[in-house]
Amino acid sequence: MRLALTLTLTAFSLLSSAALAQAPTAPVAPVAPPAAATPATPAFTQAALPYAYGALEPIVDEATMRIHFERHHGAQVAGLNAAIVANPAYAGKSLEALLASASTAPPAIRNNAGGHWNHSFYWKIMAPLGTGGAPSPELTAAINRDFGSLDAFKTQFRATSMGRFGSGWSWLIVKPDGKLAVGSTPNQDNPLMDVSDFRGKPILGNDVWEHAYYLKYQNKRADYVDAWWSVINWNQVSKLYAEAVKQ
Repeated sequence: MRLALTLTLTAFSLLSSAALAQAPTAPVAPVAPPAAATPATPAFTQAALPYAYGALEPIVDEATMRIHFERHHGAQVAGLNAAIVANPAYAGKSLEALLASASTAPPAIRNNAGGHWNHSFYWKIMAPLGTGGAPSPELTAAINRDFGSLDAFKTQFRATSMGRFGSGWSWLIVKPDGKLAVGSTPNQDNPLMDVSDFRGKPILGNDVWEHAYYLKYQNKRADYVDAWWSVINWNQVSKLYAEAVKQ
C-alpha cells in the first residue's frame, strides 16, 4: 500500500514538473528608462535682426554687428532666462514689468532685462542707408517745438552721448506731458526703469558702450555718433512717437 502511494506521488510530481517545463513562459516586459526631462521653454527669446549683418555698412561694420548681436545681446537673453530660473518669483512677468520693478530686482535680472530691451529696441530704430525715411511732420513739429530745429536736437543728442562717462545709452523720449527730452542712462538702464531719474517713453536710443563701435571707430565715439544718423530708421521713430503721444 505504501509502495503504491509512493509511486503515485512520484509520478504526479514528475508529470507536474514536465508540464511546467513545457508551459510557455510569459514574456517579461522591458523596463522603460525614465523619461528625459523636457527642457523648459525659455521665458525670453531673441528676435532675428530685421536686416543682414552687413546691411548697415559702412556705418556699422558687419563684424561689429555680428559680435554685438550674437555675443552681447545673445548673452543677455541667456543671462536673463538663467536669472529667472534662479529667482522663480519673477517667472511669468513681462519684460516691461521687470523694468518697472528694477529697483527691487536682483542685479542679474535688472542688468539683463535692461540689456535685452535696449538692444531689441536699438536694432529696430536703425535701417540700411537710404531706407529709413525722414521724421514725420508731427515728429518734426515736436522737435522744432522742444529743441528749435532738427540740427539743434542732433547737437544736444551728440553732447549727451559724449557726456556719458563709461558705458551707457543716449535717448530721445516722450515725457508724460508729451514733450520731447534728451538724456542718458548708465550701463543697461533705460527710461522705463523705476530706478532711472530720466523717465519717459523712448522713441530713439543709441548704444554708446564701446562694443557698439570700437572695431571700426576705436576710441572715437564722436565719429560713431555723427555717422550713426545716416542709418536711423525715422519711419520707426515716427511711429513710436505717434504711439507715445496717444497714451
